[in-house]
Amino acid sequence: MKYKKVEAGFLFLILLIISGCSEKEVPYISNDEQQFIVETVTGYLDSLPITVTSEVCERSAGGPNDFYSEGDYWWPDPENPDGPYIQRDGETNPENFVAHRLAMIRLSKIAGKQTSAWLLTGDQKFADAVGRHLEAWFVNPETRMNPSLNYAQAIKGRLTGRGIGIIDAIHLIEVARSVEILDQNKALPESLVSPVKAWFSEFVTWLTTHPYGIDEMNTKNNHATCWVMQVGMFARLTENEKVLELCRTRFKDILLPDQMADDGSFPLEIRRTKPYGYSLFNLDAFMTAAEILSDENHNLYQFSTPDGKNLELGAEFLFPYVEDKSEWPYGEDVMYWDEWPVRHPFLLFAGRAYNKPEFIELWKTLDGYPETQEVIRNLPIRNPLLWVMDKPVQ
Repeated sequence: MKYKKVEAGFLFLILLIISGCSEKEVPYISNDEQQFIVETVTGYLDSLPITVTSEVCERSAGGPNDFYSEGDYWWPDPENPDGPYIQRDGETNPENFVAHRLAMIRLSKIAGKQTSAWLLTGDQKFADAVGRHLEAWFVNPETRMNPSLNYAQAIKGRLTGRGIGIIDAIHLIEVARSVEILDQNKALPESLVSPVKAWFSEFVTWLTTHPYGIDEMNTKNNHATCWVMQVGMFARLTENEKVLELCRTRFKDILLPDQMADDGSFPLEIRRTKPYGYSLFNLDAFMTAAEILSDENHNLYQFSTPDGKNLELGAEFLFPYVEDKSEWPYGEDVMYWDEWPVRHPFLLFAGRAYNKPEFIELWKTLDGYPETQEVIRNLPIRNPLLWVMDKPVQ
């Protein structure tokens, strides 16, 4: 686990703030990390919101309130530098426009960690800080993002946007979960929660009816998994039972049967140029989807296809290769091989669901605060307290 040690004086103050928060009361997260979370978010309580209106790309076909990004693996053609971009799968072009994606990731970091600090302390100032960012992103007409992704992952000279760009919005999952927690505990005013939920409701409608959303839903690999993961979370926040049932059905009837092999691997990810990173990413998404979509009447962790495919099998397949990456038999990723693994949520979720303490113990040893942007981009679930707690420590 990597995080900075706090200064002695501030550490004493933090200990006072979260006094009574024992390891038993806060599952899986050490006292040191609890202190680190509260210290970190206290340091940026007054940070100003940065939304999609803060930076505009001249190549965007949308307006100032539209989210815009460019496909990661598309590059200038050396033989035609001013012409349409060409693809280099798995190789990220650092010159492409990703400012809106980074702003969304920043929002997810702020909302997730501020809500985590609120869970640890019950201090209203942390909830209020989340509220300021929610208002800017989803309510204020001058700064809000339109509830659509018409211009995501565009390709210069080819496309102004693609359904595949919907995956950029996975970083709103922990934002929606933060809203859910704070709303359930009456820590945000209804005058804010109502329009925020209305935004997510509009977004769910777009994701389930627009051709881009339908295209993404019907993809064959991790994109389809991420569609179910994010749409499921947004539908849960807005209490859209019809869409929740759609997501559960796709999980059981399409995602698991079509993506998982008999040994628990994901062949469509293994054949990519980054087989290790994509396999981890897809299992993280599967497990998070199960966490989101399971309730007292539905347990996707325990679901198996008629031929025996299930999430426990997937976790057992990947666990040894997280424990010892050198044993991975499918070749090194073309980029970012050294940066994986990190603190993958599949280890936490599977450890809890299947009573596998070795999964959780391994999870605790891994880096929960990666700094490489490519890793963060593929790790939307970074705040474990949001998933193991739903009210402040008593």
